[in-house]
Amino acid sequence: MNFLFINNDWIAILPELFLAISINLILVYAVIYCTSPIFDFPLLINNVSWLSIQILFIAFLLNINNFYCDVAIFNNLLIIDSFGNLIKSIILTSTICILLMSLKYNRFELINNFEFPILIILTILGTLLLISSYDLIAMYLAIELQSFCSYILSAFKRNSEFSAEAGLKYFVLGAFSSGFLLFGCSLIYGFTGTTSYEQISLILVGTSYNHFNNNGIVIGTIFILISFLFKISAAPFHLWSPDIYEGSPTTVTAFFAIVPKIGLLAFFLRLFFDCLYTLFVPWQNILLIASVTSMIIGSFGAIWQIKLKRLLAFSAIGHVGYMLIGLCCCSIESIYALIFYSVIYICMSISSFSLLLIVRKNDNLKKLKYIEDLIVIAKTNPFIGLCLAITFFSIAGVPPLAGFFSKMFLFFSAISQSAYTLSVIGVLTSVVSCFYYLRVIQVSYFELNDEWVTLKKPNKEISILISILTLILIVFFLHPSFLTLLIHNSIINLCI
Repeated sequence: MNFLFINNDWIAILPELFLAISINLILVYAVIYCTSPIFDFPLLINNVSWLSIQILFIAFLLNINNFYCDVAIFNNLLIIDSFGNLIKSIILTSTICILLMSLKYNRFELINNFEFPILIILTILGTLLLISSYDLIAMYLAIELQSFCSYILSAFKRNSEFSAEAGLKYFVLGAFSSGFLLFGCSLIYGFTGTTSYEQISLILVGTSYNHFNNNGIVIGTIFILISFLFKISAAPFHLWSPDIYEGSPTTVTAFFAIVPKIGLLAFFLRLFFDCLYTLFVPWQNILLIASVTSMIIGSFGAIWQIKLKRLLAFSAIGHVGYMLIGLCCCSIESIYALIFYSVIYICMSISSFSLLLIVRKNDNLKKLKYIEDLIVIAKTNPFIGLCLAITFFSIAGVPPLAGFFSKMFLFFSAISQSAYTLSVIGVLTSVVSCFYYLRVIQVSYFELNDEWVTLKKPNKEISILISILTLILIVFFLHPSFLTLLIHNSIINLCI
């Protein structure tokens, strides 16, 4: 790719620069204020959370301002284009929603450390840099920044042994995955002599014409691909996912289900389309196996789950399998369908996790843990029951909700590339997954409880969030052109 260079590289990464400066300022403010005896050692979690939401919103506006900017900066270490800016905008918006979800949850779960939203912003900073990375070194450092903060977040609830266990498992397995990634990068560097995506791409194109033996580069690519599949919890590298989802705080689980996956998918698209496209056959076959395995394990693994968070963990594995369909087919239509599916997946995930957080019994403020805890929810609070039904109908892919159209676009893109077997498996696993999604709705509407359950009044922020997301899932099919045109223009920019 040929990109224009601008004199001041810092202007191009103004959102990331603003986040980095804001993190330091919040840390100084919070450390001084909460340790001061003058102010009686206040708890700043709510204050810092609102500041973090405002910071992320400003970063979103700065990113929108540079939306159609196409530049390569810092000697091709980073790249700023409309594709990356679209994914960044999606991630920033979803993170704002997750922080809004966490406001009251942190109070109930006694998460009083102000570092929680700061770690969220640090993870976002790593994700934004990962999306813009155009060099193997920059990519690895960005992934490690994202990963280290994620390890801490998973173990953030220190009074819970499940959270500590989740953090330890995530750290050990994540370090193992990072080792695979680093080894793959070192192999590619050893056989090409460069870490730049552009230079590696030119070398691979030249060697393909000269019939040069590039087996070392292929092996390095496979190692990177295995690390990528582990980090997005694709089967058969998914075994860590249910335990981490169950043990982590619920807002952190929602964060893990959305932000790292979308950021890593964007990184993968850039790496394999801008750099390793010549090695299309090896990584396509691996992705094909991972996609089919993820759809099957995600669909059948959730059938026997009785805990809501473990059910959503297997559901996320199945969704990753559907997303990998878009990567397997490797066409403009499939990438468009992948990003479209990702946007709808974010809406459905935030809505489902918000509903898990909003429902608490009034007598003991007990949170939802098992599917049977949803009994008579629809009768106790009809609005929550309706939103729950619409959300899970959409996740199941019932028309005319947004989830149906997102899956339909993916299957049509696969059929257009003659991937008929992949499409059939996707449809069949989607039908199987309807069983446990509809079971949640059946429990909330039709099962009876021995005693009447009253619910705690939901807070305003999360109620508005659920209402907006549910409305989007219902009426999206009436006017989808804004999002579809935006995605299409960004995809054209990536593939040219």
